[in-house]
Amino acid sequence: MKEEKTTEKRAKIEEFKYLQISPRDKSWGLAVTTVGFQHVNPGEEYPISVHPDGYNFSEGERRVLNEYQLVYITRGSGYFESASCSRTKIEAGTIFMLFPGEWHTFAPDPTTGWDDHWIGFNGSIIDDKIKAGFFTFKNCVFRIGVDEQITNTYHNVLKIVESERKGYQQMAAGLAFSLIGRVYYENLNHTFGDSYMTRVINQAKAIMKEDMSGNHTLEDIAKSLDISYSLFRREFKRACGVSPGQYRQELKLIKAKELLYSTNLSIALIADQLHFECLGQFSTFFKKKTGLSPLEYRKRATK
Repeated sequence: MKEEKTTEKRAKIEEFKYLQISPRDKSWGLAVTTVGFQHVNPGEEYPISVHPDGYNFSEGERRVLNEYQLVYITRGSGYFESASCSRTKIEAGTIFMLFPGEWHTFAPDPTTGWDDHWIGFNGSIIDDKIKAGFFTFKNCVFRIGVDEQITNTYHNVLKIVESERKGYQQMAAGLAFSLIGRVYYENLNHTFGDSYMTRVINQAKAIMKEDMSGNHTLEDIAKSLDISYSLFRREFKRACGVSPGQYRQELKLIKAKELLYSTNLSIALIADQLHFECLGQFSTFFKKKTGLSPLEYRKRATK
C-alpha cells in the first residue's frame, strides 16, 4: 500500500505522453507528437524524468527537435534561449514556441522551480502558417498571462491521447490548432493582463488546479502572488462569484468525480489524494454536493 501511495503522489506532479504518427495522421495536416506537464519544485533536478531519445536534455544543453512545440509556464520563473532568440527571462504566464531544426535550451530558476506544460505537433498546416509569417523564429516568446482555459486545453489533449480511441489524433490536433490560434490572438490583442488583479486571479486559479493535493494553503498562494489574503479573497469573489475556498472545493469535486468514474482507486485513496483528513470527511463532502455517497456515484457512473 505504501508503494501505491508513493506512485499516486508522483503522478500528481508530472504526466506526459509521446505518440506514434501514422501516414493517415499525417494526411490530416496536423498531428500531435507529445503532450505533458510537470511541477518542478525549487532546487529539483530538471527535467524530473528521463524522456525518449531526441527529447531528453539536461540544463544548459542545446537540444534540437524535429517538431514544433508550445511550452507554457504557469508558475515560477526561468530562462529560454534559442539560435534565433537571445537568453530571455521567463515568468509565469509565458508561452514560448520551439521550431524544428533549431537548437534551444531552457530551465527553471532553481530558487523558484516552475510548472510547465508542453504540446508538440507537426504537419503542413503549421508549416504553412510559419511560411505566411504568423510566427517567426525571432518572435517566439509570448507573455500572455496565466489563463485557466489555456491550461485546460493542455490537460484535455492529454486525456484524449491517453484514451487512444479511434480518431483521437484528429481530436487532439484540433485542440492543438485552437491553442495555436489562441496564442496568436492573445499576443496581438494583449487581452490577458489588462489589470494587475486579473493576472493575480488567473494565476491563483491555475495554481489551485495544479495543486489538487492541497499542499499550498490559500494564504500561501496569496503570499506567493505578493498580495494580502484579505484583498485576494475579496477580489477573487468579486471576479468569480465564489470565494477562493469555494472554487477549490468545486475543483476537488470535479476531480473526485473523474477519479471515481475513470479509475479503480479505492475511495480511501481518492480521499487521501484530494487532501481530505479522513474518508468520512470526504464522504460527507461528496454527498452534500451531489446527494450521493462516493460509492453510490461510482456504481451509477460505471453502469
